[in-house]
Amino acid sequence: MSVNIDALYVFDDHNNCVLEHTYAGRPPIPQALIASFTTRPSPRPSILQLSDLAPPVTAFSISHSSLLLIAVSSKDGPSLAIIDFLHRLVDVFEDFLGSPLLATKIEDNYEIVAQLLGEMCDGGIVCNTEPNALRENVEVSSVLGKLFTQVGLPGSSPSLGPSSNFSSSLRPAAVQPSGPAIPWRKPNVRHTSNELYVDIIETLAVIFAPSGRPISARSHGSIAFTAKISGVPDLLLTLSAPGGTSSAKASGISRTMQIPVFHPCVRLSRWKDHPGELSFVPPDGRFMLAGYETDLMPSDLNTDTPPSKTDRIFLPATVDLRPATGASGSDFEARLTLNNNFPGVASSTKPSNSRTNSSALGGLSFGGSGSGSSNAPSLEAVTVTIPFPQDVRNVTELKASRGEATFNAFDKVVEWKVPTKDGASVNGVATLTGCVIGPLKSEDIDDEVQVVDAGKSGSMAGYYDEDNDETVPEHSGRYDGAGNSGGSNQGATSRRAQANKALMPRSISVSFSVKGWLPSGIKVDALSVDVKKSKGLGDGVRPYKGVKYLTVSREGVEKRIE
Repeated sequence: MSVNIDALYVFDDHNNCVLEHTYAGRPPIPQALIASFTTRPSPRPSILQLSDLAPPVTAFSISHSSLLLIAVSSKDGPSLAIIDFLHRLVDVFEDFLGSPLLATKIEDNYEIVAQLLGEMCDGGIVCNTEPNALRENVEVSSVLGKLFTQVGLPGSSPSLGPSSNFSSSLRPAAVQPSGPAIPWRKPNVRHTSNELYVDIIETLAVIFAPSGRPISARSHGSIAFTAKISGVPDLLLTLSAPGGTSSAKASGISRTMQIPVFHPCVRLSRWKDHPGELSFVPPDGRFMLAGYETDLMPSDLNTDTPPSKTDRIFLPATVDLRPATGASGSDFEARLTLNNNFPGVASSTKPSNSRTNSSALGGLSFGGSGSGSSNAPSLEAVTVTIPFPQDVRNVTELKASRGEATFNAFDKVVEWKVPTKDGASVNGVATLTGCVIGPLKSEDIDDEVQVVDAGKSGSMAGYYDEDNDETVPEHSGRYDGAGNSGGSNQGATSRRAQANKALMPRSISVSFSVKGWLPSGIKVDALSVDVKKSKGLGDGVRPYKGVKYLTVSREGVEKRIE
């Protein structure tokens, strides 16, 4: 399905139209579009169906700095592709016009903006979004050329006589590229220090049922690559994952890297024939090489058998919560279990104080003795989050066995930060206790109940029943012989316990980051440079190579409470 865009609009922070570019059809005028767009309540989603316009259109919007970019389409199409086009459009504008992107830059350089919009989207169909390829087709006029163009003399614009001798003298001589024309890589790239870095980042998300069994466990991975190398290098990155054998390593990586996506520089035929091998010519600088998802569920949810010890999910931090504790049911207890015994890491290995996370790739060895390497993963930024209902007025008496806990009265959230600087003392269980205070009206009801109970404490309080005015036996349980109404006190305590139970949190989550460990188990086996296929690299050049592994879980490990 092709990406069809009818028009593109750019508005400033005062909802004034800075740019309007029509590709196809008869799109709405900017005033009608922004009026219909702003009538939608905030927060507005990135995709809105504006059916009150004529004709009805679908608006795709993103906000960048003080600008609002809206692309409209009257046809059904891949929504994420249009949103991604808007983000790429911002990147290209900043590359050509400078960062930050401002409304004045767009207005002052409209001839460049118009060329970019025509090259990136031809007739409403997205076709070219690579900055290096756009520089070959989009002509950027110099300040002197603009001056001659304004006074009517031939400048650097091709429409004003490109064959003119005066115009040709103003233009710099064309640079002949040393290698093939690659859209994502600049020609004649030169670096004094040749370096290659691989960063694999995974975002972890796990949800546990009240029984303690995981109901969802996934990780989203990204492979970021940094290439600071001269010429046109041809690289080969080899990945591996648990589950494969020495004769069939591809089985493990195929099962682990689910729904992979790649940068256009990756040769897909090589990946299909040999899963785990990424052959590519990298862009210059840092870019996203690949992305993937991994299902970490140890067993099917439909099975009745509990998971074995080897099938359980390893997590460096897990949480549990005991709500409605204490005499009145207004207390709670949270437990945090930390475990830095990462699979595949020797127990004698301890993190050091070094901050170096990358090292030269020699053979199949990655990482060193520094903190955060694959040989010594480090657990950091452990924060437990406990959300409370909106009826909770305050959470007091917060006592943590380790770290500090605070209550945010505006968001109704308790945040408990646990330090993990000393790697030797990370393992263990930490506890947090607190008391929940409900709204004022519940306290007023309790006070009224106590006043009524005190008024009934006379000598004849249990003799007459005020509801039906009937005589109640002395030993019926309504009168304890000491002037107190036992049944009323029990009812008040029960009502208070029920009210406190409604104020208890229903979930608890923990956030953390781990340097040197990935939940999917993906590793970089090798990163090599093909000298025969590379061009302009130079003789005897051996690039420095490094790798980093990072796991991030922002409130990703969640435990549901009954």
